[in-house]
Amino acid sequence: MTLSPALRDAAFRWIADDPDMEARTELQRVLAGAMGGDPAALEELADRMSGPLTFGTAGLRGPVRAGPNGMNRAVVVRTTAGVARWLAEQGGGARGLVFVGRDARHGSEDLARAAAGVLAAAGFTVRLLPRPLPTPLVAFLVRRHGAVAGVQITASHNPPADNGYKLYLEGGSQIVPPADRQIEVAISEVAAAVSVPSSESWTEVSEDELDEYLGRVSSLPRGSARGLRVALTPMHGVGGATAVEALSRAGFTDVHVVRAQAVPDPDFPTVAFPNPEEPGAADRLLELAAQVDADLAIALDPDADRCALGVRERDGSWRMLRGDETGVLLGSLVLSTTEEPDPLVATTIVSSSLLRGVAQAHGARYAETLTGFKWLVRAGERLVYAYEEALGHCVDPAHVSDKDGISAAVVACDLAATLKASGRTLLDALDQLALEHGLHLTDQVSLRFTDLSRIGALMARLRQSPPEGFAFEDLLPGADVVRLTQDGVRVVVRPSGTEPKLKAYLEVVEPVADPADLAPARARAGERLGALRGRVSDLLAD
Repeated sequence: MTLSPALRDAAFRWIADDPDMEARTELQRVLAGAMGGDPAALEELADRMSGPLTFGTAGLRGPVRAGPNGMNRAVVVRTTAGVARWLAEQGGGARGLVFVGRDARHGSEDLARAAAGVLAAAGFTVRLLPRPLPTPLVAFLVRRHGAVAGVQITASHNPPADNGYKLYLEGGSQIVPPADRQIEVAISEVAAAVSVPSSESWTEVSEDELDEYLGRVSSLPRGSARGLRVALTPMHGVGGATAVEALSRAGFTDVHVVRAQAVPDPDFPTVAFPNPEEPGAADRLLELAAQVDADLAIALDPDADRCALGVRERDGSWRMLRGDETGVLLGSLVLSTTEEPDPLVATTIVSSSLLRGVAQAHGARYAETLTGFKWLVRAGERLVYAYEEALGHCVDPAHVSDKDGISAAVVACDLAATLKASGRTLLDALDQLALEHGLHLTDQVSLRFTDLSRIGALMARLRQSPPEGFAFEDLLPGADVVRLTQDGVRVVVRPSGTEPKLKAYLEVVEPVADPADLAPARARAGERLGALRGRVSDLLAD
C-alpha cells in the first residue's frame, strides 16, 4: 500500500482547515510518517481520514484524535454548525435556548466550549454547564426550561480513548430519523472549521438551576423508610457527587463510595472497560458492599445515565442484578405508586417479557419498541416508566425523557428500604413476581466480527432457513430483527447498532407452582436456558 495523492491532499486540506494547532501538529506527524513510507503511519492516516464520523443514534462517538474520523475540535465545530443550521431551518433559531454540558473525558472541556461558541455565534442563547456533570442534567434542563436543544460532550461507557457528542431536541429527547440524516447533510455543507464563526457570549448555568434537578430527583421516593446502607461507585465518572447529594436529600445518608473510583478520571485506571455490564467491572463495588454490610450496591456508568444494582444472595455472597431484573422491579414499584390515569410502561423488543405481565396485573398499558431510549420515550402518552435490558431506566419521564441512572438509584433505594422495613429484600420481590407471573430468565449470545458482511449473511441465512420447532417472524417494518418463539422460549436476533456484533437475546419462562417450587423451577429454567444458549450458539456459528 502506497500513499495516494488523493489521501495526501485530503490530509493537507484537513490540516489547513483545522483551528486547533495541537491537532494540526498531530496529523502532520502522521502524514509525515506516511510520506516517509512507514506502513503503520500510512494505515493510521487512511483510518483517520476515512471519516466523517456518522451522526447516529444520539450524535457522534469515536476516538479522540485529529482528522475527520475522530473526536476533535474541528469535527465538533463543523458538527455544531450543521446542527445550528438544521435547528434554524426547523424554526429553532432566533435566540433559541440551548444547554451545553460535558463529562470528564479527555478533551471534553475544550469540545464543550467549542460547541457553545459556535451556537452562540449562530444567534442561540447558550447556557454552559459549569463543570463536568451527568448527562441526565442536560436532558432535564432542556425540558425544564423549554430549550430548543441540548448538547452533552460524552462517550458514556466507551473505552478511555473515546469521546462523543450527544444531541437532545426540544423536550429533552434524543433525535430520531430522519433528523439524523438531515443533520448529517447539514454538516456536510458546512465550510472549513477554521472559518466557522465562534463567540464567547454564552453564560454559565447557575447552581440554583442545577439544584432544580436535585430537588426533583430527591422528591421521587414514595415510601417513608430510609434505613438503608448503600455501597456506590460512579466508576471514575461524573455521577458520584450528584448521586450522593441526591440520595442525601432523599433521606438516604448511609452511603459508602468506592474510594478508588470516586473521583472523575478519564483514564478509568481500575476497570478494563468502564461499563457496569462488563464482567469484573463491579468487583470493587461488591467488595465494598460486603465490607460495610450494605443492603444495596449501586453502580453508575461514567456519565451516570445507566444504573446497575447489586444484591446480597441468601448465602451471603454478592452479585449484580441483570438489567431485566432491575427493570421489572422498578417498573412494578412505579406502577404500584403512580397517580397517572391509564399509565403506560414500555420496554424494548429484546428485553424480558415479564414487564408485560406486571403491567396487565396493574391494569396498565404496555408497549415494546426498538432498542434505544429515543424510541422508548416516544412509546405513547402517559408514559410512567421505561427500561432497556442494557441498564437504562427512565423512572421520571415527565421530567427526564431519557435514561437516568441517578433518579433510578434514588427510586431503587426507596424500594429496597421499603422492603427492608418489612423484613424483605429485592430477591424476595423477584420471587414474588415469579410466583405471580412465572420465572423469567434471560441471557445473551454475542458474536463479534471483523468482516461486517458476515453479519448480513447470517441474518439472511436465518431468514431463509429458520430452525425447526420455532415460530419465526420478522419484527417491525424496516428493522433488521427476527424473533423465534416456542412455548416458554423466546429468541430475538439482531445486529448491534453500535458495535460489529450479532446479538441474540434469550428468554425462558418456567411456571412456578408455589413457594416450595421456586428453587426447583429456577434449576429447571437454568437448564433450559443453558440448552437454549448452546443451540443458538450453534445456529449462529459461521
